[in-house]
Amino acid sequence: MAMAALRREGRRFGPLVSSPSPINAIRSTLAPAEEQVGLGVRSISTQIVRNRMKSVKNIQKITKAMKMVAASKLRAIQVRAENSRGLWQPFTALLGDTPSVSVKKNVIVTISSDKGLCGGINSTSVKISRALYKVNAGPDTETKYVILGEKAKAQLIRDSKKDISLIMTELQKNFLNYTQVSVLADDILKNVEFDALRIVFNKFQSVVSFLPTTATVLSPEIVERESEAGGKIGSLDAYEIEGGETKSEVLQNLAEFQFSCVMFNAVLENACSEQGARMSAMDSSSRNAGDMLDRLTLTYNRTRQASITTELIEIISGASALTG
Repeated sequence: MAMAALRREGRRFGPLVSSPSPINAIRSTLAPAEEQVGLGVRSISTQIVRNRMKSVKNIQKITKAMKMVAASKLRAIQVRAENSRGLWQPFTALLGDTPSVSVKKNVIVTISSDKGLCGGINSTSVKISRALYKVNAGPDTETKYVILGEKAKAQLIRDSKKDISLIMTELQKNFLNYTQVSVLADDILKNVEFDALRIVFNKFQSVVSFLPTTATVLSPEIVERESEAGGKIGSLDAYEIEGGETKSEVLQNLAEFQFSCVMFNAVLENACSEQGARMSAMDSSSRNAGDMLDRLTLTYNRTRQASITTELIEIISGASALTG
């Protein structure tokens, strides 16, 4: 059959005999489609497409499972985050929130997650922390970082390693409660000297949105100074102090309790935002995997149809050569 086809097509190879290398020319003409990819002929193996489709399907299963896990965690954290908002609101009503207060020692507490695949919530917290550092930087001021979470640590340690005072990770490894967060807050208060603590976190609004937020906690000395100066804090002398504690002792206790309450709410809000962002990211990934699977299925069908058509043409050509 092959010899008959060669005899039938002998006229096509006639002009090639006069070429400098007729054997190479005939080989290039008779080469199958798979061997001519380097010469500009577009060809793809159906096995490669099937392997790619299998990989995309597996990735889609993983992203759907991660979305469901994030949804279950979000429902558990959202209620606790909403309930924790009532802890720090009385302090805001009493002492106010003064992010523009000018102090010498600033400590920026950046709260992030320990795991990725949750959109840009960690990058947003780091950007705000760096912006706060630039705003409060000066010849007479000192600004330090306290980092909670692996993702903020990985970004800030690159260019601000000398300014990092304390790093805490694996916050969400165990079930978070107020006792655990108050221990973390106590460690920060013992190891860091500050006039103002600026806590950067993401406040949960909905599954698809979160609000980058900064909460300010002043030291007792700054609170007393601002109160006497008649600033935004207002006068604390309007309140009566019961017991044998002095005003300084009351302010010290208030500052510590305020910081632990704000930290507890910030950690829960950021964890809630993390799960919501992960749900959104995994949903987008699942949809993208579905779109890619549709395109690969179309490519596979076209490639398979082209292969079948080529085989039919070869069979018909061979039959014609035999009958001729």
